[in-house]
Amino acid sequence: METREMLKLTRDIFLEAASRGISEIVKLCLKHYPELMWDKELTKNLIEEVVRARHVELFRLINGYNTIPNLTYNFQRDCDLMSALVEWSPEYVPADVSGSAFLMQRELQWFKVLEDRCSPSIKSLKFKMKKEKSDPKSLELELTKERRGKTHWKIFVEQRKDLLKEAGQWMKDTSSSCSLVATLIITVAFAAAFTVPGGNDDGGIPIFLKKGSFMVFAVADALALFSSITAALMFLTILTSRYAAEDFLHSLPRKMILGLTFLFLSLVFMLVAFGSALTIVLSKRWKWIDIPITLLVAFPVILFVILQLPLYVEMVESTCWPRLYRPMKIWK
Repeated sequence: METREMLKLTRDIFLEAASRGISEIVKLCLKHYPELMWDKELTKNLIEEVVRARHVELFRLINGYNTIPNLTYNFQRDCDLMSALVEWSPEYVPADVSGSAFLMQRELQWFKVLEDRCSPSIKSLKFKMKKEKSDPKSLELELTKERRGKTHWKIFVEQRKDLLKEAGQWMKDTSSSCSLVATLIITVAFAAAFTVPGGNDDGGIPIFLKKGSFMVFAVADALALFSSITAALMFLTILTSRYAAEDFLHSLPRKMILGLTFLFLSLVFMLVAFGSALTIVLSKRWKWIDIPITLLVAFPVILFVILQLPLYVEMVESTCWPRLYRPMKIWK
């Protein structure tokens, strides 16, 4: 088969795979035929389709070609990209995003990465009508007239006002539930600090002060109290936030991650304090009691890690090191 026919066949396969979001086939085509990215029309259609369908892995592949002239600043292409991005449809909801708040964050990350990649003034650029013949009564033309004179950022926020409302409600509900748990831990940890196991002597000194398990109890109880207070403050900060669109990019997700981190730590420290107190009380009767108590304390911690760690890691990665900001190199 001639090289031209092979290139044409590869081009068709390349476009079909890109439209379906199959990054592995696109990566293979680019690895063997990198000249595909020199086709201006192909490149323009490819980038628009990737942005419109929110294909993260394909965008990372294309972003790895930032040295090719066809992918440098192009004012008209940048406007088309932003026009494709501001459109919002629930059918493009990715499967790897948990919760409406982090879906809003992903949309803001798309806007941010295109803003950094496109012309510097693209965010404040006002929407313009395309010079095409259209039916004067068409819905598309009416929508275009409504958006004329508005910036891409304003249209972006307007298109996602329902998503923004759902994300704010998700943040409020989650923060309210977690703050309730943190408050309960504060109450228990504070009360335990003044009702130490074994009681106090006439001078108010704890009877088991010199035992190692008592020191474990005291330190764990103090850490549980401080961690739960910090978690409650984080969730309180979220509840009193303004819930603006840009807050869902960094501010609110970071506060949620910190709040969940300190809440988890307070639960662990509370279990450690409970286990050490139980060991102090029962160790004189059963010398081996520390082994089953340790296993019982470790069980809920391990269960929580197994159930919640994947979601937590996803939240941390999405906020601190999102994949959209990491170009993929195909030459490795």
